[in-house]
Amino acid sequence: MDCFITIDLGTAAVKVSAFTVQGNTIGFNKGSYPTYHTRPNYSEQDPEQIFITMLYTLKNFLNEKIHPAKYKVISICFSAAMHSVIVTDKYGVPVGNAIVWSDNRSKNEADNLKNSPLGKVIYDATGTPIHPMSPLNKITWIKNHDQQTFRQADKFLSIKSYIIYQLTGEYLIDYSLASATGLLNIHTLQWEQASLQTAGITADQLPALVPVFYNQVSLKKEFLSSLKLPARVRIIIGSSDGCLATLGGGIWGEGKATITIEDSGAVRVMGKKVLRDEKQRFFNYLITEGNYVSGGPTNNGGAIFEWYAKQFGDFKRAYDLDNCMEGLVAEAARVEAGAAGLIFLPYLQGERAPIWNASARGVYFGININHEKQHFTRATIEGILYAIYSIGKTLEEHRQINSLCVNGRFTTTPFWLRIIADIFNKPVNTRLNADSVAVGAYLLSATEAGIFKDLDEAAKTVELPDNYKPMKNEHVQYMKHYAIYERLSYKLMDEFEAISKLQEA
Repeated sequence: MDCFITIDLGTAAVKVSAFTVQGNTIGFNKGSYPTYHTRPNYSEQDPEQIFITMLYTLKNFLNEKIHPAKYKVISICFSAAMHSVIVTDKYGVPVGNAIVWSDNRSKNEADNLKNSPLGKVIYDATGTPIHPMSPLNKITWIKNHDQQTFRQADKFLSIKSYIIYQLTGEYLIDYSLASATGLLNIHTLQWEQASLQTAGITADQLPALVPVFYNQVSLKKEFLSSLKLPARVRIIIGSSDGCLATLGGGIWGEGKATITIEDSGAVRVMGKKVLRDEKQRFFNYLITEGNYVSGGPTNNGGAIFEWYAKQFGDFKRAYDLDNCMEGLVAEAARVEAGAAGLIFLPYLQGERAPIWNASARGVYFGININHEKQHFTRATIEGILYAIYSIGKTLEEHRQINSLCVNGRFTTTPFWLRIIADIFNKPVNTRLNADSVAVGAYLLSATEAGIFKDLDEAAKTVELPDNYKPMKNEHVQYMKHYAIYERLSYKLMDEFEAISKLQEA
């Protein structure tokens, strides 16, 4: 029996999945790794730890699920979180940790570029908003503030490019992941010269650009032996997690949008043209030539609810965070929509779309003597989803959205899905396999293998029933509270900046 393996290098964990040729899930395995916040605005991960975790997770999965059942692995397809930067020296060894998407240390570099005429030129060319998330600004920060590392740099890689290099010895990046760096011209599919000059690097210091279907590399012999894989197994470069989640959700055409809530979150649409926004609020990422995933990301998705649970949850079993969060959700479900007038701004990690303010901070507003823990819990969940709604609302200025596909590990709970349907006032679709990233990687792998003629055909095979219909009365209630949420987000801009400067002092 043949199967496809997919590997998703996520923000907090690596997930290895397997699918039959027909697209049925065989199983999955997961391995976690931490993010280090050693200073304010810093978010880093150990690239060696990620690689070892990936290898250990993959080997265990193969030995437990694939080899005993006599499956033959046709290919391994990679996906990864966007916006990471690893500096490696001439020997391919990392110089320090990986800087990940939530790192805000390059705030000044981003602000200076965004407020210049050059910033608009780069945004129009690359489709990546000018923000500290962008590898363009991360590399510029290294040039300006860490000259020793900058001098040692032979390559500037994403986490996925580093993993591919470790496995194959080749420096590669797919057009899709590259289109999230602020360094790729999405119209010419070449590294953008204005971005290179801004960062102070050359194209030779970046990995080679290849399509998402690229498969012209092989695993090193030691990994073929250790993993017990045949030499003919194909390594597919793959895409980014966001683009594959959109594909895996069947969001391919007009009227549909996908919402992903993992540690972060995003609202995305897919189209044949770049979505142009004068206020630079959206990204436009390439999946294949002529197919663009457009939308906006939030820094503050499920990671914020995990933070809340760790601080205020009741742990019946030590370190059992999932059980703790389930208990909190059950309490929140007993509170009516609007949390009795308690509103939460979830900006614990700054914010990206639509306000694009790295200095934004979290706020509980409207607290009174009658509020109890369950009100705070419900307000926390509603605040996270208001942030998601604010992106979708902005997207609707440019694209019609009639229905939503929702995916990610924080959307497996009916309570979250019900609130999303009511806030957006749109039907919400989901699937039994909520991991749309893995499904998207399967569809890409199957297309590469010739099972589908193209991704258009592959996306049409995704079936998503309408699981949740919106309730009008609840929507009206949410909109009254959202209006206050939105005004607060902009009225507190000066205060956000002031408290941010105090922390930096």
